[in-house]
Amino acid sequence: MIDSLYIGASGMQAQQLNVNAISNNLANMTTPAYKKDRVNFQDLMYRSGLAGAAGPESGMGAGAALGAGVGSGVGVAAIIKLFQNGELKKTDGPLDIAISGKGFLEVTLPDGSSAYTRAGALQVTPEGLLANSTGYALHPAIRIPADAKDVLIDAAGKVTVSTPTDKNRVEVGQIELVDFVNPAGLTPLGENLFVAREEAGTPITGAPGTETFGKISQGYLEASNVKLVDEMMSLILAQRAYEMNAKAVQAADEMLGIVNNLRR
Repeated sequence: MIDSLYIGASGMQAQQLNVNAISNNLANMTTPAYKKDRVNFQDLMYRSGLAGAAGPESGMGAGAALGAGVGSGVGVAAIIKLFQNGELKKTDGPLDIAISGKGFLEVTLPDGSSAYTRAGALQVTPEGLLANSTGYALHPAIRIPADAKDVLIDAAGKVTVSTPTDKNRVEVGQIELVDFVNPAGLTPLGENLFVAREEAGTPITGAPGTETFGKISQGYLEASNVKLVDEMMSLILAQRAYEMNAKAVQAADEMLGIVNNLRR
């Protein structure tokens, strides 16, 4: 009887984490390039709990208990990111870019390590480097001249500028994309940034539009891939599952109360 209390509690804890993930998805529904979280569940270890229960007097067949066991509840196996592309939203921002397909922008963190992002709201730092919205410079570095009148980024990631002293556009750099065999192995840092773990595999670098990499669209941003209807349905299911587990705990408590009152 005590087991049912812990089993029900494990279900409540798992669904609480599920609701937390859904809440985070809903909160970031309008965050550019946000990738939704999904909770993966797994059943916990089983133990034999039917010893002697399959004897002739039990009314169960001789093979009824073969392979049988009592479960220990449910646990959270992992909270993973789903990297399906979001819709492209037109912004007309000259430094806004969206990736139409696979790939990440690589940026350099203050400690010199690399992080990856799909958020393409770029800016020019005081040092003249093209960077993400947080100010982390793209890798490889692209320097925009101080007298640049405009910046043009084509579908292949080539960056050109026009200057008052040059009638022709000048190429100042090339945006490269990075992809992974298993993007789910990336660890979110916040600020729309991810770092690569060993599970993600070896980073693959290439130019936009080549091989399996997506193309660059200037003047667009990628929207979140969260779908409101799906999240609301998941939230209702999680709430109902939480309620049912709470009912199981309540029922086990009532049965224990009956046992405690047998001699009164």
